[in-house]
Amino acid sequence: MVLFNLAAVSQGGYSTKEAPYFIISDVPIPDDIILEVGGLAFDDAGVLGVTTRRGEFWRIANPESNQPTFTRFAQGLHEPLGLAYREGSYYVAQRGELTKITDTDGDGSADKFENIFNWDLAGNYHEYAYGPKFLPNGDMIISLNLGWIGRGASLSKWSGWMLQIKPDGSMTPLAAGMRSPAGFNFNKDGDLFYTENQGDWVGSGRMTHIEKGVFAGHPESLKWSGERNSPISLKMDDIKDDIPTTLYEESKKIPALRAPAIWFPHTIMGISTSDVMVVPEVWPFAGQLLVGDQGHSKIMRVYQEKVNGVYQGICFPFREGFASGLLRMEWGSDEAIYVGMTSRGWAATGKAPYGLQRLKWSGKMPFEMEKVEIQSDGFLITFTAPVDKRTAANPDSYAITDFNFKYHHLYGSAPIMTEDRVVYKVELGQDGKSVKLFVEGLRPGFVNEIKAEGVKSLSAQELLHPVGYYTINEIPGEGAPSGKVSEASGEMDHSEHDMTGSKFVETPSAKRVTEMPAEWKDGPDVILEIEAIPGMMYDKKIMMVQPGQRVKLVFNNPDDMAHNLLIVQPGKGDAVAARAMNLGLKGEEMGFIPEGEEIIVHTTLLRPNSSDVIYFTAPEKKGNYQYICTFPGHAATMRGVLMVK
Repeated sequence: MVLFNLAAVSQGGYSTKEAPYFIISDVPIPDDIILEVGGLAFDDAGVLGVTTRRGEFWRIANPESNQPTFTRFAQGLHEPLGLAYREGSYYVAQRGELTKITDTDGDGSADKFENIFNWDLAGNYHEYAYGPKFLPNGDMIISLNLGWIGRGASLSKWSGWMLQIKPDGSMTPLAAGMRSPAGFNFNKDGDLFYTENQGDWVGSGRMTHIEKGVFAGHPESLKWSGERNSPISLKMDDIKDDIPTTLYEESKKIPALRAPAIWFPHTIMGISTSDVMVVPEVWPFAGQLLVGDQGHSKIMRVYQEKVNGVYQGICFPFREGFASGLLRMEWGSDEAIYVGMTSRGWAATGKAPYGLQRLKWSGKMPFEMEKVEIQSDGFLITFTAPVDKRTAANPDSYAITDFNFKYHHLYGSAPIMTEDRVVYKVELGQDGKSVKLFVEGLRPGFVNEIKAEGVKSLSAQELLHPVGYYTINEIPGEGAPSGKVSEASGEMDHSEHDMTGSKFVETPSAKRVTEMPAEWKDGPDVILEIEAIPGMMYDKKIMMVQPGQRVKLVFNNPDDMAHNLLIVQPGKGDAVAARAMNLGLKGEEMGFIPEGEEIIVHTTLLRPNSSDVIYFTAPEKKGNYQYICTFPGHAATMRGVLMVK
């Protein structure tokens, strides 16, 4: 019995549209190899090295062919989540050490393992290590995950840090404040950025410019700031969240704290950012950045600019529909991006437990917003093709909404302080491909959702992706916060702002009855209990009722993520999940419960460690009714069947 089309759930409506421009194909994997990819690296001969979460190291010759050759190079590694190649040797970050691996006798198998540097471990499952990446001088960068004990915790020395390590094993702490730094790389100018996942102290996914002495925001790593070689003097007690605040505001008070260059709004752009790479010169959007997302099995695109010496910019959707959770990306000599994936323990919209795929540009140029640049009084948008003047010059073709995230110890943040911005004038550029939007009230520190849904190209094409999210850190010229600023403290006055971190308000619904109907004199005929469990799943895949039975359903959420439960008509789960994913900024306030006749009943959106009870009458018609969690990205794994028989 097929319950869901997982591809449809994961695509969110874009994957099919993207396919003519960027083509996904499989690298065939032998049936006896479990390729849960942790690291990717090509050698000088074009052989692809792959490390896996199970500790194996495979070398793949001719990965671009239909019959690649797999050779096991090494085994017994400890969950290696990164890989690099340099001058005949591989370098890998294992759980507790940075290792140099070499085939000295040329027989195709590793025979020399050198411990370059090791770090302490507490034995916590969440103490992942990533990297390395090489600096031009041969030094290596690695990043260390925080442990997890119901919150992020630095249980071992230097966890939550980036470290710079020389080939001789000497180490210099580089930066702190990381929670889960799974992806990091250099941009086209050689500056280092890392991507972060939503969690405690992290309102949403983000990308931060890293330099020596930077504090990225999570205070737990400051446990080690007193060490002799620490470049940071901040202490844990210096970071407080007893008053409503944002990370940008705090960065103005704490010099070491750096606001993100890019925010990736949670559930809208992704749920767990991963690898970073520069778009090569032979592809569209050359020099921009691609950022993977593990949970949503997709790639996003980032255009960066520097304003007043500070990085900021915009992120766009790019390519959805990968087979599993995207963790690593590597550029191949065949002008394709190789994508390594895994989803064990890290649930993803892609249904496969692991995979290796190629992403190839077809040669066709999509109609897109190529870049967005900030101006003192608005934004300059450059498109990939000449625009239709009538639609492009119309202010009604655009919509801009800005918002922020709360900086606090709790897990994540809904958008806060959301306001619509007015596009009061549009000027067409002389190049025929650009427009200047004049916008009222730009606010530093805010993310701007920029929609251009009404714009068409000169050849009547619609934008492939009509929305992007621009993070403002600096405004050229005389830009200033629109909120009231105290001259004494420099703090923004939030008296007129919603700083709760959640806009969701439970509203009465005929499809969510929370009190037992008065006519049920003898109570419910059946009581169903179901619970969210780790890995974005329900603890029951099947529940059974009889036609017309009076049902009391108890839904418990002891998980550390938000979940809901919707019972929908047979065969309608995919469509409902896709509509929920496309709610955008309205999703939070709606509990990610879209409107639609296909929905029979639903719970509220349950925050962690909460529960809900609903009452309903089972359908009279026998059949398999689907139940799903419509929090974006969850429906691919969090689902089951209510059997009415």
